[in-house]
Amino acid sequence: MTDLDLSTPPAPAERTWTAPDVFWPSLSTATARLDPPLAVLHLPALRHNAHDLLRRAAGTSRPAKPIRVASKSVRVRSVLDAVLTLPGYAGVLAYTLREALWLAEGDAEHPPIEDVVVGYPTTDRAAIARLSASPELASRVTLMIDSLSHLDFIDAVVPPSQREAIRLCLELDSSWFAPVIGHVGVFRSPVHSPASARALAVEIVRRPGFRLVGMMGYEAQIAGQGDNPRGNPAWRATLRWMQQNSRDELLGRRGEAVAAVRGVADLEFVNGGGTGSVEFTASDESVTEIAAGSGLFGGHLFDTYRSFHPAPAASFALSVVRRPNPETATLLGGGWIASGPPGPDRLPMVAWPTGLSMVAREMAGEVQTPLTGATAAVLRIGDRVWLRHTKSGELSEHVDGFQLVDTVDGRARVVGVTPSYRGEGKVFL
Repeated sequence: MTDLDLSTPPAPAERTWTAPDVFWPSLSTATARLDPPLAVLHLPALRHNAHDLLRRAAGTSRPAKPIRVASKSVRVRSVLDAVLTLPGYAGVLAYTLREALWLAEGDAEHPPIEDVVVGYPTTDRAAIARLSASPELASRVTLMIDSLSHLDFIDAVVPPSQREAIRLCLELDSSWFAPVIGHVGVFRSPVHSPASARALAVEIVRRPGFRLVGMMGYEAQIAGQGDNPRGNPAWRATLRWMQQNSRDELLGRRGEAVAAVRGVADLEFVNGGGTGSVEFTASDESVTEIAAGSGLFGGHLFDTYRSFHPAPAASFALSVVRRPNPETATLLGGGWIASGPPGPDRLPMVAWPTGLSMVAREMAGEVQTPLTGATAAVLRIGDRVWLRHTKSGELSEHVDGFQLVDTVDGRARVVGVTPSYRGEGKVFL
């Protein structure tokens, strides 16, 4: 384990990812003594991404809004620790209550994170009981709710008179009901209108054993959808039309909803956005903080955005183990598929060497991934191929740790290793 220092943006000479024919071979050289499969965090690229997110949150003429780190998109505790030391980052958006409790407790190597919002409602009875019994944890962890049924569930686990007060965040549905197209976005909260948000807030405040301290809204149709997809100009134009109209609608509705809830409860925070919508969310005066995490590792999902270009800080290497014919080289493993609608954009991207493509009838498989193309003919048994995961944190579920590569005396070198959640024996979802 090596402590991470992300305080200084990379020097120009360290930005080697802008020259792929330098960047990827340097990773191969740095990790030559290690056997694939292996995952790498390129620290100059990670520093670049961490500081670039802050730049985007600051905008051009407005004060910067703090970034709450979405842990689902990282799943490496040392990275969370390092990012949270940077001015401009504050708190974590966790994805399960058990994870939130683990982060809030800390240990000998990791300080407790004192502000953790659970991004999704929980029905984990044992975790709710642990939270309810600890004044310390109850002061650090905030649960997500979007209906009175969530409050009823918590009360059934531990009655209000027998527990600490539970901090709550109310989630506002940020999807858009578009003409002709219909529902655009993700199916999360049923709370869509300002009136329904206020009505739920009134009931929360009325109920003993709860404190309404925050609001959240995730505009997935803006943050999670690249506006510059390759090919198909008509689809690209449709996306941009959808996102602009969705932004306009959400600015007004979210502002009204936040004002309505603030009339009922003294909110500590209003969270919004994601890596793909940092600039837009920062422009919304009703939002006090921005959620982001995927932009730290820079999965290839973000190659299709116009407004920013994260560096490929996280990548993984697999070995060529078969040559079924002169035109094909087969990797061991590779089926590390990203969540979301099944399609080619959910597959790992072959980053290096160039001139390689997956076989249409097999694609990326759990145990093997055949590659074809001009370069496949010259690959040998034992050669390595570098790939990038579509999404960021999901890569962490496939490896128990990341090799840390930094620039030392002008060369890329492995300077340590850091465990993923999985490497620490934690698999939360």
